[in-house]
Amino acid sequence: MTPLARILQRRIATTGPISVADYMADCLLHPDHGYYATRDPFGVAGDFTTAPEISQMFGELLGLALAQAWLDQGAPASFTLAELGPGRGTLMADILRATRGVPGFHTATDVHLVEASPVLRSAQTKALAPRAITHHNTVDTLPDAPLFLIANEFFDALPIRQFQREATGWRERQVGLDGDDLSFGLTAPLPIRDLAHRLEDTRDGDLVELCPSAPAIMSQIATRIEAHGGAALIIDYGDWRSVGDTLQAVAAHDHVDPLATPGTADLTAHVDFEVLARTATPLTPHLLTPQGLFLERLGITQRAQALAQKLTGDALEAHIEAHRRLTHPDEMGTLFKVLGLTRADAPDLPGLARTPNQADPA
Repeated sequence: MTPLARILQRRIATTGPISVADYMADCLLHPDHGYYATRDPFGVAGDFTTAPEISQMFGELLGLALAQAWLDQGAPASFTLAELGPGRGTLMADILRATRGVPGFHTATDVHLVEASPVLRSAQTKALAPRAITHHNTVDTLPDAPLFLIANEFFDALPIRQFQREATGWRERQVGLDGDDLSFGLTAPLPIRDLAHRLEDTRDGDLVELCPSAPAIMSQIATRIEAHGGAALIIDYGDWRSVGDTLQAVAAHDHVDPLATPGTADLTAHVDFEVLARTATPLTPHLLTPQGLFLERLGITQRAQALAQKLTGDALEAHIEAHRRLTHPDEMGTLFKVLGLTRADAPDLPGLARTPNQADPA
């Protein structure tokens, strides 16, 4: 039993079952035993690999897309370039390298990273040196300035609550005890106002997830972009509206039981992009687009071919595999989606599009 498991066991025995959101929050961010507070989880030696760690092409293309959006919005003389959950700093490093040749972009850039983990903050500072960066615990403290923001695999790690439909009410899934072991259980049925609209597309027994912190985060982002200009690119796995249990735990690049070893595995859930888009008002969402299609529109195949000319042997094979992982429908190409957000009067973002009078960008 892990130290965090013992803490949770005592807590539940004393005060009763806890929500899945509270369980996830402790597992990921407990100051002494939380997953992100105690380790660097990325890469081959870690527990999972994100797109920036797979290939430099991902960050290069996103950087150039943001730079083009900056130019399309009049190239403001000073702006915030922000990333939520920046990992080791790999994505931001690739963005900054790819945009060095864009006249005026670096001079205008003020880099801000939203990161809670002290371990990862240290890695980010090292990766981006000597560039000056400002760290934040939350988006609330980002500057009031034009904001060009990227969030890659950030929202999937935010704690979720889970609800199982029963007639016209919902039973919340909780973490309790079965003897000395952590186990899932259900509350009595209750009406949940935030899920009233989900009665139309669910049946008895269906499970629906809510991310309590996502609306407030999107509202903060939207307030800054609406007031000062800019854009947001949200890249994550999920869909326009989710149904079913998507909670998963990953350790050593393999799926494990979410309750087995609290604090030692990464916990994530699919992102409900509908909630993100609707709570980012009054910004205008672009059509939700599969990652593979988005990257192809930005020119990833041409970039891959250019890089391949300098590679041979194992390096070339790894490069080809990286391109496939990022774009192929059987890999990250369709599971991961891209949501772009701008003011209504801003040009379309590179690689994305809006339709006239669109309702849902799905």
